[in-house]
Amino acid sequence: MMGGTRERLTESTAAFRAVFRNPDLRRIELALAGSVTGEWAYAIALAVYAFERGGAAAVGLVGLIRFLPAALSAPFTAVLGDRFRRGPVMVGADVLRAVAMAAAAAAALGGAPAGVIYALAGFVSVVSTAFRPAQAALLPSLARTPEELTAANVASTTIESVGSFAGPALGGLLLAATNAGVVFAATAATFAWSAFLVLAVASEPPAGDRGRGPGLRAEALAGFRTIAVEARLRLVVALYGAQTLVAGALNVLIVVAALDLLDLGQSGPGFLNSAVGVGGLAGAVVALALVGRRRLATDFGIGLLLWGVPIALIGVWPHEAPALVLLAVLGVGNTLVDVAALTLLQRAAPDEVLARVFGVLESLLVAALGLGAILAPLLVSLFGIRGALLATGALLPVLTVFAWPRLARIDSEVTMPERELALLRRLLHQVDLVFERELRRVDSDHDQPVVS
Repeated sequence: MMGGTRERLTESTAAFRAVFRNPDLRRIELALAGSVTGEWAYAIALAVYAFERGGAAAVGLVGLIRFLPAALSAPFTAVLGDRFRRGPVMVGADVLRAVAMAAAAAAALGGAPAGVIYALAGFVSVVSTAFRPAQAALLPSLARTPEELTAANVASTTIESVGSFAGPALGGLLLAATNAGVVFAATAATFAWSAFLVLAVASEPPAGDRGRGPGLRAEALAGFRTIAVEARLRLVVALYGAQTLVAGALNVLIVVAALDLLDLGQSGPGFLNSAVGVGGLAGAVVALALVGRRRLATDFGIGLLLWGVPIALIGVWPHEAPALVLLAVLGVGNTLVDVAALTLLQRAAPDEVLARVFGVLESLLVAALGLGAILAPLLVSLFGIRGALLATGALLPVLTVFAWPRLARIDSEVTMPERELALLRRLLHQVDLVFERELRRVDSDHDQPVVS
């Protein structure tokens, strides 16, 4: 058993290294790093800018402007990732975001009305909904093996975790030394960096007739139809949405718990959120083991359990040290959920509608985050903070227990194709060896001197 685990980890590490040896995958991952870092830095600067001009109400308004249009537009903007080549769609989104952020920087530095900045924030959020689905749909066509695809998703999730640290840190440092306008300008530069890297991607196949339909509305609804008729997609998307609903509630509950339950003071919410981020980075190491595994659906279920149980236990055991450890465990679960869910969706959805499936997912996740944030104060008023933590944390374990047989069935259904793919790869490798040996023999014969 130890030998099998060691062999799987060796294969996983090799696949992870292969991601960054693959020039196009490397460019996509580095482009994502620029995009994520810029988004987080910009979000911090925008919140501070809004608070200085209108207090907490303005911050709430900015959140509404950023999330509501994005949730409504995601299924439609995702059509671009199926109708056209996905690399150019990402480049176009980056260029538009860079221009909008440069305009926001000019407006902030020039003393323009806050409404101009808020309008540009809404525009950036809508354009961003074209970038993420195209990026997630592009990875399968650039990965050379299923293991490499999973490793690419591990890398993407790790970049998201690192970006959640680096972006706010960058934004905070720039805000301390300068102002929001300078942060907006720096964000424009990160989007330009992302566009430059994606522009160099060379091996994406042509779009062909992918995504063509009778009209934009019908094309946009194709993602919904695909999820509706495919049981595996329905299950993964529903559970992923439930996890995001809990995440939206946790965004509120973690603040109330830090201030009222754990008495950590004003720095408490950031302290607790940092524990989640640290756990996410540790989760990347755990997720590396998923690269060589075939049972991603049950790993997805384990991630959901690691998400819900720690929240409930904080309600049972409300002390600072256990809360930090439990939130770090939650961070590990978050990485497992993201890696397994993304890989399962990439494997299950047809390529011709893959970007639109991710567009529907993005719309659902944004809406679930907002709904969770709305429900959390209601739970606190009904049950108190400890009861709210217990109720919120119990949701995912209950859903996972009921869904476990279906998750296990997904794994059993994909085991045979994966085995066939591995067999095919070994066969192709043998063919390559034979071909190279014949080439060397021909070269050797050609180099022999001619005897007259």
